[in-house]
Amino acid sequence: MRLLFAAALVCMPTLGWTDYASHSKTPELLETLRTEFGYDQAALDEVREILAQAKRVPKLIEAEKNAKEKTLTWTAYRPIHVNHKNIARGAAFYREHQSWFEKAEQRFGVSRWAIAAILGVETKYGSYTGPHRVLDSLATQGFDHPTRHRFFFRELTEFLVLCREKGMNPAEIVGSYAGAMGMAQFMPSNYRKLALDFDEDGDVDLWSIPDAIGSIGHYLIKYKPTAVWHPGEPMTVPAIVSALDKSIKTNARNVDTTVQALAEKNVESALPLPPETPAGLVDLELDKGREYWLGLPNFYAIMAYNPRVFYAMSVAQLANAIEVAATQ
Repeated sequence: MRLLFAAALVCMPTLGWTDYASHSKTPELLETLRTEFGYDQAALDEVREILAQAKRVPKLIEAEKNAKEKTLTWTAYRPIHVNHKNIARGAAFYREHQSWFEKAEQRFGVSRWAIAAILGVETKYGSYTGPHRVLDSLATQGFDHPTRHRFFFRELTEFLVLCREKGMNPAEIVGSYAGAMGMAQFMPSNYRKLALDFDEDGDVDLWSIPDAIGSIGHYLIKYKPTAVWHPGEPMTVPAIVSALDKSIKTNARNVDTTVQALAEKNVESALPLPPETPAGLVDLELDKGREYWLGLPNFYAIMAYNPRVFYAMSVAQLANAIEVAATQ
Protein backbone atom coordinates (compact mmCIF):
# COMPACT_ATOMS: atom_id res chain seq x y z
CA MET A 1 0.00 0.00 0.00
CA ARG A 2 2.85 2.39 0.84
CA LEU A 3 4.39 1.75 -2.58
CA LEU A 4 1.08 2.45 -4.29
CA PHE A 5 0.62 5.66 -2.33
CA ALA A 6 4.16 6.79 -3.18
CA ALA A 7 3.54 6.07 -6.86
CA ALA A 8 0.33 8.10 -6.73
CA LEU A 9 2.19 11.06 -5.27
CA VAL A 10 4.73 10.92 -8.09
CA CYS A 11 1.98 10.90 -10.69
CA MET A 12 -0.22 13.59 -9.19
CA PRO A 13 1.69 16.65 -10.53
CA THR A 14 1.22 15.44 -14.09
CA LEU A 15 -2.50 15.23 -13.39
CA GLY A 16 -2.63 18.86 -12.38
CA TRP A 17 -1.99 18.57 -8.65
CA THR A 18 0.68 20.54 -6.87
CA ASP A 19 1.03 22.71 -3.79
CA TYR A 20 2.19 26.08 -4.99
CA ALA A 21 1.57 27.46 -1.50
CA SER A 22 4.56 25.40 -0.33
CA HIS A 23 6.72 25.88 -3.43
CA SER A 24 10.32 26.94 -2.85
CA LYS A 25 9.73 30.18 -4.80
CA THR A 26 6.62 31.18 -2.87
CA PRO A 27 8.56 33.05 -0.13
CA GLU A 28 10.01 35.27 -2.89
CA LEU A 29 6.52 36.07 -4.17
CA LEU A 30 5.25 36.82 -0.66
CA GLU A 31 8.22 39.04 0.10
CA THR A 32 7.58 41.02 -3.10
CA LEU A 33 3.96 41.51 -2.09
CA ARG A 34 5.03 42.62 1.37
CA THR A 35 7.80 45.04 0.36
CA GLU A 36 6.48 46.44 -2.95
CA PHE A 37 2.73 46.35 -2.37
CA GLY A 38 2.35 46.65 1.38
CA TYR A 39 0.69 43.31 2.11
CA ASP A 40 0.34 42.57 5.80
CA GLN A 41 0.49 39.09 7.28
CA ALA A 42 -3.24 38.49 6.97
CA ALA A 43 -3.11 39.38 3.27
CA LEU A 44 -0.08 37.13 2.76
CA ASP A 45 -1.91 34.26 4.42
CA GLU A 46 -4.76 34.80 1.96
CA VAL A 47 -2.28 34.59 -0.91
CA ARG A 48 -1.04 31.25 0.38
CA GLU A 49 -4.63 30.02 0.41
CA ILE A 50 -5.09 31.23 -3.16
CA LEU A 51 -1.89 29.51 -4.32
CA ALA A 52 -3.06 26.30 -2.70
CA GLN A 53 -6.02 26.38 -5.12
CA ALA A 54 -3.82 26.73 -8.22
CA LYS A 55 -3.46 23.71 -10.47
CA ARG A 56 -0.43 22.74 -12.48
CA VAL A 57 -1.43 22.38 -16.14
CA PRO A 58 1.62 21.30 -18.19
CA LYS A 59 -0.20 21.62 -21.50
CA LEU A 60 -0.26 25.40 -20.99
CA ILE A 61 3.55 25.49 -21.09
CA GLU A 62 3.50 23.45 -24.28
CA ALA A 63 0.90 25.82 -25.76
CA GLU A 64 3.16 28.80 -25.02
CA LYS A 65 6.26 27.09 -26.40
CA ASN A 66 4.49 25.92 -29.56
CA ALA A 67 2.35 28.95 -30.34
CA LYS A 68 1.17 29.08 -33.95
CA GLU A 69 3.11 32.29 -34.55
CA LYS A 70 6.27 30.24 -33.97
CA THR A 71 5.44 27.01 -35.78
CA LEU A 72 3.37 27.75 -38.90
CA THR A 73 4.25 29.31 -42.24
CA TRP A 74 2.61 32.59 -43.19
CA THR A 75 0.56 30.66 -45.75
CA ALA A 76 -0.98 28.59 -42.96
CA TYR A 77 -1.14 31.31 -40.30
CA ARG A 78 -2.76 34.16 -42.25
CA PRO A 79 -6.16 32.48 -42.80
CA ILE A 80 -6.58 31.98 -39.06
CA HIS A 81 -7.22 35.70 -38.68
CA VAL A 82 -7.49 37.26 -42.14
CA ASN A 83 -10.52 35.48 -43.53
CA HIS A 84 -13.95 36.41 -44.85
CA LYS A 85 -15.76 35.69 -41.57
CA ASN A 86 -13.38 37.69 -39.41
CA ILE A 87 -13.43 40.60 -41.85
CA ALA A 88 -17.24 40.67 -42.02
CA ARG A 89 -17.57 40.39 -38.25
CA GLY A 90 -15.01 43.14 -37.83
CA ALA A 91 -16.90 45.48 -40.12
CA ALA A 92 -20.18 44.77 -38.31
CA PHE A 93 -18.50 45.18 -34.91
CA TYR A 94 -17.02 48.50 -36.01
CA ARG A 95 -20.35 49.84 -37.22
CA GLU A 96 -22.07 48.81 -33.98
CA HIS A 97 -19.46 50.53 -31.80
CA GLN A 98 -18.31 53.24 -34.19
CA SER A 99 -18.58 56.07 -31.69
CA TRP A 100 -16.10 54.39 -29.32
CA PHE A 101 -13.64 53.69 -32.12
CA GLU A 102 -13.87 57.30 -33.26
CA LYS A 103 -13.38 58.55 -29.71
CA ALA A 104 -10.28 56.39 -29.29
CA GLU A 105 -8.80 57.56 -32.59
CA GLN A 106 -9.46 61.20 -31.71
CA ARG A 107 -7.95 60.85 -28.24
CA PHE A 108 -4.88 58.73 -29.02
CA GLY A 109 -4.31 59.18 -32.75
CA VAL A 110 -4.36 55.40 -33.21
CA SER A 111 -6.18 54.06 -36.26
CA ARG A 112 -9.67 52.81 -35.41
CA TRP A 113 -9.11 50.02 -37.92
CA ALA A 114 -5.97 48.83 -36.15
CA ILE A 115 -7.82 48.76 -32.83
CA ALA A 116 -10.64 46.76 -34.40
CA ALA A 117 -8.15 44.35 -35.96
CA ILE A 118 -6.37 43.76 -32.67
CA LEU A 119 -9.71 42.84 -31.11
CA GLY A 120 -10.37 40.55 -34.07
CA VAL A 121 -7.03 38.77 -33.82
CA GLU A 122 -6.97 38.59 -30.02
CA THR A 123 -10.50 37.46 -29.17
CA LYS A 124 -12.64 37.52 -32.32
CA TYR A 125 -14.18 40.77 -31.06
CA GLY A 126 -14.72 39.47 -27.54
CA SER A 127 -16.39 36.20 -28.46
CA TYR A 128 -13.48 34.12 -27.17
CA THR A 129 -11.43 35.52 -24.28
CA GLY A 130 -9.89 32.23 -23.17
CA PRO A 131 -10.98 29.11 -21.27
CA HIS A 132 -8.20 28.78 -18.69
CA ARG A 133 -8.18 29.99 -15.13
CA VAL A 134 -5.61 32.78 -15.07
CA LEU A 135 -4.47 31.58 -11.66
CA ASP A 136 -3.58 28.17 -13.12
CA SER A 137 -1.98 29.68 -16.22
CA LEU A 138 0.29 32.06 -14.36
CA ALA A 139 1.16 29.66 -11.53
CA THR A 140 2.07 26.92 -14.00
CA GLN A 141 4.07 29.25 -16.25
CA GLY A 142 5.57 31.26 -13.39
CA PHE A 143 6.74 28.35 -11.27
CA ASP A 144 7.41 25.72 -13.95
CA HIS A 145 8.14 27.27 -17.36
CA PRO A 146 11.70 26.21 -18.29
CA THR A 147 12.78 29.48 -19.93
CA ARG A 148 10.24 32.27 -19.29
CA HIS A 149 9.39 31.62 -15.64
CA ARG A 150 10.73 34.99 -14.47
CA PHE A 151 8.36 36.90 -16.74
CA PHE A 152 5.34 34.83 -15.75
CA PHE A 153 6.28 34.81 -12.06
CA ARG A 154 6.14 38.60 -12.09
CA GLU A 155 2.82 38.50 -13.93
CA LEU A 156 1.46 36.13 -11.28
CA THR A 157 2.44 38.70 -8.66
CA GLU A 158 0.76 41.48 -10.64
CA PHE A 159 -2.35 39.33 -11.09
CA LEU A 160 -2.72 38.82 -7.36
CA VAL A 161 -2.36 42.56 -6.80
CA LEU A 162 -4.84 43.35 -9.58
CA CYS A 163 -7.44 41.03 -8.08
CA ARG A 164 -7.01 42.60 -4.66
CA GLU A 165 -7.30 46.13 -6.10
CA LYS A 166 -10.43 45.30 -8.06
CA GLY A 167 -12.06 42.95 -5.56
CA MET A 168 -11.92 40.03 -8.00
CA ASN A 169 -11.67 36.39 -6.96
CA PRO A 170 -8.41 35.07 -8.49
CA ALA A 171 -9.88 31.58 -8.78
CA GLU A 172 -12.73 32.79 -11.00
CA ILE A 173 -10.94 34.84 -13.67
CA VAL A 174 -10.38 33.06 -16.99
CA GLY A 175 -8.16 33.98 -19.91
CA SER A 176 -5.48 32.65 -22.24
CA TYR A 177 -2.88 29.95 -21.68
CA ALA A 178 -0.42 32.77 -20.95
CA GLY A 179 -2.66 34.57 -18.46
CA ALA A 180 -3.88 37.36 -20.76
CA MET A 181 -7.33 38.71 -19.92
CA GLY A 182 -10.36 40.41 -21.37
CA MET A 183 -11.29 41.43 -24.90
CA ALA A 184 -7.93 43.15 -25.32
CA GLN A 185 -5.95 40.27 -23.77
CA PHE A 186 -3.79 42.37 -21.47
CA MET A 187 -1.33 40.68 -19.18
CA PRO A 188 -1.92 41.63 -15.51
CA SER A 189 0.89 44.19 -15.33
CA ASN A 190 -0.45 46.00 -18.40
CA TYR A 191 -4.00 45.77 -17.05
CA ARG A 192 -2.83 47.63 -13.94
CA LYS A 193 -0.73 50.21 -15.81
CA LEU A 194 -2.44 50.83 -19.14
CA ALA A 195 -6.10 49.76 -19.02
CA LEU A 196 -8.59 52.65 -18.94
CA ASP A 197 -12.08 53.34 -17.72
CA PHE A 198 -12.91 54.64 -21.19
CA ASP A 199 -16.69 54.76 -20.66
CA GLU A 200 -16.20 56.49 -17.28
CA ASP A 201 -18.50 54.15 -15.38
CA GLY A 202 -16.12 53.92 -12.43
CA ASP A 203 -14.64 50.53 -13.33
CA VAL A 204 -11.66 49.58 -15.50
CA ASP A 205 -13.09 46.49 -17.16
CA LEU A 206 -11.34 44.87 -20.13
CA TRP A 207 -14.38 42.66 -20.71
CA SER A 208 -16.21 45.92 -21.51
CA ILE A 209 -16.18 46.95 -25.18
CA PRO A 210 -15.54 50.68 -24.60
CA ASP A 211 -12.79 50.02 -22.05
CA ALA A 212 -11.14 47.47 -24.33
CA ILE A 213 -11.20 49.85 -27.31
CA GLY A 214 -9.81 52.77 -25.35
CA SER A 215 -7.22 50.67 -23.56
CA ILE A 216 -5.77 49.36 -26.82
CA GLY A 217 -5.38 52.91 -28.11
CA HIS A 218 -3.74 53.93 -24.85
CA TYR A 219 -1.41 50.94 -24.94
CA LEU A 220 -0.14 51.74 -28.44
CA ILE A 221 1.05 55.21 -27.42
CA LYS A 222 2.26 54.44 -23.89
CA TYR A 223 3.67 50.93 -23.63
CA LYS A 224 6.93 51.40 -25.51
CA PRO A 225 8.19 54.99 -25.97
CA THR A 226 10.46 53.94 -28.85
CA ALA A 227 7.59 52.29 -30.75
CA VAL A 228 4.59 54.58 -30.38
CA TRP A 229 1.84 54.85 -32.97
CA HIS A 230 2.32 57.50 -35.69
CA PRO A 231 -1.08 59.01 -36.56
CA GLY A 232 -2.12 58.83 -40.20
CA GLU A 233 0.69 56.53 -41.33
CA PRO A 234 0.33 53.00 -42.77
CA MET A 235 1.68 49.92 -41.02
CA THR A 236 3.24 48.19 -44.01
CA VAL A 237 3.84 48.50 -47.74
CA PRO A 238 4.87 45.72 -50.13
CA ALA A 239 8.59 45.42 -50.78
CA ILE A 240 10.23 44.59 -54.09
CA VAL A 241 13.38 42.54 -53.46
CA SER A 242 15.46 41.86 -56.54
CA ALA A 243 18.25 40.11 -54.65
CA LEU A 244 18.27 39.87 -50.86
CA ASP A 245 21.45 41.29 -49.39
CA LYS A 246 22.53 39.00 -46.57
CA SER A 247 23.62 42.00 -44.51
CA ILE A 248 19.99 43.10 -44.11
CA LYS A 249 18.50 42.07 -40.80
CA THR A 250 14.95 40.81 -41.33
CA ASN A 251 12.04 40.55 -38.88
CA ALA A 252 13.60 42.75 -36.23
CA ARG A 253 11.46 43.74 -33.25
CA ASN A 254 12.34 47.40 -33.70
CA VAL A 255 12.55 49.58 -36.78
CA ASP A 256 16.24 49.46 -37.63
CA THR A 257 16.92 51.22 -40.94
CA THR A 258 15.35 53.54 -43.53
CA VAL A 259 13.68 53.29 -46.91
CA GLN A 260 16.75 54.84 -48.54
CA ALA A 261 19.20 52.49 -46.84
CA LEU A 262 17.14 49.50 -47.95
CA ALA A 263 16.89 50.85 -51.50
CA GLU A 264 20.68 50.98 -51.62
CA LYS A 265 20.61 47.23 -50.96
CA ASN A 266 18.07 46.41 -53.71
CA VAL A 267 14.97 46.54 -51.52
CA GLU A 268 12.42 48.95 -53.01
CA SER A 269 9.08 50.15 -51.69
CA ALA A 270 6.18 49.29 -53.98
CA LEU A 271 4.64 52.66 -53.04
CA PRO A 272 6.33 56.08 -52.93
CA LEU A 273 7.78 56.84 -49.49
CA PRO A 274 10.13 59.62 -48.33
CA PRO A 275 13.71 58.26 -48.33
CA GLU A 276 14.22 59.04 -44.65
CA THR A 277 11.15 57.01 -43.57
CA PRO A 278 12.12 54.52 -40.83
CA ALA A 279 11.52 50.98 -42.04
CA GLY A 280 12.46 47.37 -41.54
CA LEU A 281 12.34 44.41 -43.88
CA VAL A 282 9.68 41.81 -43.05
CA ASP A 283 10.36 38.35 -44.45
CA LEU A 284 7.36 35.99 -44.46
CA GLU A 285 7.93 32.30 -45.02
CA LEU A 286 5.34 30.77 -47.33
CA ASP A 287 4.64 27.14 -48.05
CA LYS A 288 6.46 27.84 -51.29
CA GLY A 289 8.81 30.79 -51.44
CA ARG A 290 8.87 34.02 -49.44
CA GLU A 291 6.97 37.31 -49.30
CA TYR A 292 8.56 40.65 -48.42
CA TRP A 293 7.12 43.81 -46.88
CA LEU A 294 8.44 47.03 -45.46
CA GLY A 295 7.45 47.38 -41.83
CA LEU A 296 6.91 51.05 -40.97
CA PRO A 297 6.83 52.55 -37.44
CA ASN A 298 3.20 51.59 -36.87
CA PHE A 299 4.01 47.96 -37.66
CA TYR A 300 6.52 48.01 -34.83
CA ALA A 301 3.98 49.68 -32.56
CA ILE A 302 1.81 46.61 -33.15
CA MET A 303 4.81 44.41 -32.37
CA ALA A 304 5.02 46.14 -29.00
CA TYR A 305 1.58 44.64 -28.37
CA ASN A 306 2.73 41.19 -29.47
CA PRO A 307 6.31 40.75 -30.73
CA ARG A 308 5.53 38.07 -33.32
CA VAL A 309 5.85 39.12 -36.96
CA PHE A 310 2.92 36.97 -38.10
CA TYR A 311 0.73 38.55 -35.43
CA ALA A 312 1.59 42.10 -36.44
CA MET A 313 1.13 41.34 -40.14
CA SER A 314 -2.26 39.75 -39.44
CA VAL A 315 -3.34 42.90 -37.61
CA ALA A 316 -2.11 45.09 -40.47
CA GLN A 317 -3.90 43.11 -43.16
CA LEU A 318 -7.08 42.57 -41.16
CA ALA A 319 -7.22 46.30 -40.38
CA ASN A 320 -7.03 47.18 -44.08
CA ALA A 321 -9.71 44.62 -44.93
CA ILE A 322 -12.08 45.80 -42.18
CA GLU A 323 -11.73 49.40 -43.37
CA VAL A 324 -12.67 48.41 -46.90
CA ALA A 325 -15.60 46.28 -45.75
CA ALA A 326 -16.93 48.84 -43.27
CA THR A 327 -16.78 51.81 -45.62
CA GLN A 328 -18.21 50.28 -48.78
